[in-house]
Amino acid sequence: MTPYRVKRMRQVRLLLFGAFTAFAAILIACNSGPDTAPGAVHVLTTDGVVNPVMDRYIDRGIGAAENRDAAAIVIRLDTPGGLLTSMDDIIQNILASEVPVIVYVSPSGGQAASAGTYIAYAAHVAAMSPATVIGSATPISGTGADLEGDLRNKVIENSVEKIRDLAALRGRNAEWAEDAVRKGISAPSSEAVGLNIVEYIADDLDDLLQQIDGLPVTLQGGQEVVLDTAGAEIAFNNRNFVERFLDVLADPNIAFLLLSLGSLALFIELYNPGSIVPGVFGVIALVMAFFSLSVIPFNWAGVALIMFAFILFGLELFVTSGGVLGVGGAVSLVLGGLMLTSGNDAEFRVSEELIIGVAAALGALVVFVFVNVMRIRTMPAKVGMSTFVGRTVVARSALTPEGFVMMDGEIWTAEAEEGEIEPGDSVIITQIKGLRLKVRKQKPEGD
Repeated sequence: MTPYRVKRMRQVRLLLFGAFTAFAAILIACNSGPDTAPGAVHVLTTDGVVNPVMDRYIDRGIGAAENRDAAAIVIRLDTPGGLLTSMDDIIQNILASEVPVIVYVSPSGGQAASAGTYIAYAAHVAAMSPATVIGSATPISGTGADLEGDLRNKVIENSVEKIRDLAALRGRNAEWAEDAVRKGISAPSSEAVGLNIVEYIADDLDDLLQQIDGLPVTLQGGQEVVLDTAGAEIAFNNRNFVERFLDVLADPNIAFLLLSLGSLALFIELYNPGSIVPGVFGVIALVMAFFSLSVIPFNWAGVALIMFAFILFGLELFVTSGGVLGVGGAVSLVLGGLMLTSGNDAEFRVSEELIIGVAAALGALVVFVFVNVMRIRTMPAKVGMSTFVGRTVVARSALTPEGFVMMDGEIWTAEAEEGEIEPGDSVIITQIKGLRLKVRKQKPEGD
């Protein structure tokens, strides 16, 4: 193995070891809960859309409370709704909890709409802050549109049975819950207790813990527990760094940016083989982009167009197209971005301004490359291709013996006369056969 390859392998190993160590440290730190004595009340704060990140956070919070023999878990909830799959997972975690779970719709001005209504109904105890709202639980499609026909009937009936079962389990108003699903009605906190939707109205967390103290609740399996919350230690188990970071990724604009930046990084890696940072960044960006897409509703046709754009960008490196492939890639990327979330509500849709900005940047890049290539091609020839012999060029890939070199801004196919040539090595053109160059490694001065 050459010294160049040995150095590269050491760099890769150090980079991977550092990334693994950092990742392991973050996981250890982020999977732990607050260090509290038994009998504490663990408080989780969930605000925003119900999605896999919220599901992961609540699952971790319940697990931490169980491991530390907590007296109760309070989930402070403020959500406009979200994904049914994540809602179902959260409900299952609450129902299976070995610690009583209190859902507290908070702060004032907040809501437990749509999926939040089901989550509140699943709790052992439900409470609301003044000036909050609960309800509007009619299911909608992944694109934000109303369901129609047989699909609507199936989803509505399933949702009604689900929330009626939760109401029966917790002794809450099943008729109102059914109307919240079928008719989309809501109820303010001032009416919720009287309608038997929730059990308590509490001004703040301390007021809630005082009111529920001594209340008996039944856990899964029939075990009855009496809440001991007045004066209990309060432990705030907030979202950790990883959960906050993943919540940022759960955004269509972030997904589109990561796809664009990841493809650009891989484009640079293909253009300059042997570099480490662009390739590693590109792969990480694309993986994070695919995670983001797993959280939001999206269109597979948009993904296909974006991936086709990557292919066109890659071909532009090796095919002389006059910039046509590059322009086609930019157009494909823009169309893919427009189609990716085109049917969604504004909250789950890629910003058109962002797509236009990315299109402008890619267009400027393509024009720059095209102009420079055309300038080189229109330069007057000296005698012909024979004048290339003796010129020094740079290897863009390993020549073993075949590979690619860069000459006058263009990629040429080349073949090494002897030995292996590494990316970045200077080589001398010794012969031309058609459009294939014969090269040999340039010897250092003084040899």
